Amino acid sequence: MGGYGVEGNKPMQPLFETKQVKGRVAFCRKSVNVKKCFKSSTIYVGICLILVYRLKHIPSAEEHGRWAWTGLFMAELWFGFYWILTQSVRWNVIYRVTFKERLLHRNADKLPGVDIFVCAADPTIEPPTLVVNTVLSAMAYNYPTEKLSVYISDDGCSELTFYALLEAPHFSKHWIPFCKKFKVEPRSPEAYFTRHIDSKDIIFVQEWSAVKKPYKEMKNGIKSMVEACSIRREMRAQHKGFSEWNSKVSKQEHQSIVQILIAGRDTNAVDNTGHRLPTLVYMAREKRPQWHHSFKAGAINALSKVSSQISNANIIHSLDCDMYSNNLDTIKDALCFFMDEERGHKVSYVQFPQNYNNLKKNNIYASPRKVINEIEVAGVDGYGGAFYCGMGCFHRRESLCGRKYSKNYRGEWKRGAQKNAERTVDELEEASTVLANCSYEKDTLWGKEVMTASTNIQDKRWSEGLFQILLSKYCPLLYGYGKVKLGARLGYCVYLVWAPTSSPMLYYMIVPPLFLLHGIALFPELSCGETFKTWWNFERMWMMRLATSYLFAFIDNLTMLFGLSETTFAITAKVADEDVLKRYQHEIIEFGSSSLMFTIILTLALLNLFSSVGGIKKVVFNIEFRAAAGLIPHVILCGVTVMLHVPVYEALFVRNDKGRIPSSVMFKSIIVASLACLMPYLLYN
Repeated sequence: MGGYGVEGNKPMQPLFETKQVKGRVAFCRKSVNVKKCFKSSTIYVGICLILVYRLKHIPSAEEHGRWAWTGLFMAELWFGFYWILTQSVRWNVIYRVTFKERLLHRNADKLPGVDIFVCAADPTIEPPTLVVNTVLSAMAYNYPTEKLSVYISDDGCSELTFYALLEAPHFSKHWIPFCKKFKVEPRSPEAYFTRHIDSKDIIFVQEWSAVKKPYKEMKNGIKSMVEACSIRREMRAQHKGFSEWNSKVSKQEHQSIVQILIAGRDTNAVDNTGHRLPTLVYMAREKRPQWHHSFKAGAINALSKVSSQISNANIIHSLDCDMYSNNLDTIKDALCFFMDEERGHKVSYVQFPQNYNNLKKNNIYASPRKVINEIEVAGVDGYGGAFYCGMGCFHRRESLCGRKYSKNYRGEWKRGAQKNAERTVDELEEASTVLANCSYEKDTLWGKEVMTASTNIQDKRWSEGLFQILLSKYCPLLYGYGKVKLGARLGYCVYLVWAPTSSPMLYYMIVPPLFLLHGIALFPELSCGETFKTWWNFERMWMMRLATSYLFAFIDNLTMLFGLSETTFAITAKVADEDVLKRYQHEIIEFGSSSLMFTIILTLALLNLFSSVGGIKKVVFNIEFRAAAGLIPHVILCGVTVMLHVPVYEALFVRNDKGRIPSSVMFKSIIVASLACLMPYLLYN
């Protein structure tokens, strides 16, 4: 790629480049993979043939199954449409490569400030130790500490979380120098110290032990406070911030609290090597029952306003309280996009992918992150589109504040908090507290309710928010017309239709087994680097999610559409107990809850089991071979569904641990499945 700009008499090299996936050849004026083209073409032809068969063989009005046949046609039509959507993100996959050495060579003296936002909501399912680890990992980025500011939004307004954050500055004096000296990764203490260290470097081993000891002390101290559910009197006396908590403060209703725990400009705020520590700020925005707090979007709004008074950095980086970067140079990678002399001004935000460090080999809960991060997100990028995933993202502050794109505007990287340099910490806290009040947002666009997006609860939350976008005026297919390429618009829709895809999947899981049970044919006569088990787990979990999480999201959106309910935000637990972790290590799925989701899963599993037994009996004993041939596809479909639900049957009939299916769920599912099996008798007899 050619250079941009001019450096002396030489062309200036770009700070990032774009590369397409290897193995592509020129074909039909586009870069496509011939093997994939052939595979996709055969699948497309197969889909078309299935639809043609359905249309040509619609049962007559006198025959049984006419309505079921029509329903299957509609479901298969939707599946075909969804497959086309998924292909749109697989034809133009690109990756970005950054050049951090060039960034530092040209911009070492004008690197911008970075404000890092960490959002927490509930100290019970988001423990203070988890929040502290995220904060410490952010403070330890490989970036000038005087340009870093970390802000924590505590929507739970927990004095336990506040106490934990008071402990963070003490340990950071050991942790940050250790990370920078030995280039430690990852920079979350908990994630790092749980890894096996095999080093023969005596100095490293000594310092590793010297740093781990205060971490354990800090962790145990926080844990003891959490277990006691209160802060000791001598601890309260050590910081004025504890005076904000009294008997009237609750998670649902409290005043604004802003406390600057580390003032980065304070000459005494240094680590053990004498280097300045990053600024650290705690914020609990005001909550009142009569004011809608807008969940995480409202927290980001409040953090944006509060940070503008304290550090006012050009770049804002958002994190969830259970995240940490596995790349110490993440900030520099992001700046390569923002500070590129030729194209940087066109970049509003840089989204980094989210991955998990504890996925098992066979991925029993079928986390789709690898496919999404490595293929789908990169595929949309190939059309000039970009995903904003909510967290793990870097924004220009000006973009969040509404500045419109201009070809000529470049911005000023040295802009920052100079206007606040003369104000004391108390003055900054007082000014910032006002900005976190509910009344500040009255009659403004701040804090307006926006449509942002245990495993199934999180899937429901995502699919519900995405479906809201599909139903809104911001639907990519319509709103992006003439602005965004068709491939990118289709790529966005892959996720927006998760919720409605639950309906055809449920239809396919319920109708064919019932017709199999009663001998009515709905099908014609029959004539990747991952393990097979991983693929099998993906198929199982995809079926379960469509039948539960996405279904609930679909129903919730319909009720909101008709004004029957309001948007809710379900917080997912970030920590599991030891028994659950042991079962996860042995790849055993959890069912130990009376949730309606598990009732639906078990009901569908039993329905297919009952129908399979009854259908096999009919095929083998009760009807002629010619008639049985039409039921063979039913037997296969129900048989595959039964095999996919083997862990469900094990949790029902075999297991005795706490993760087995509760008796209440079992009784409800047996009753519903039995009644469903009797319905065709009422319809056709």
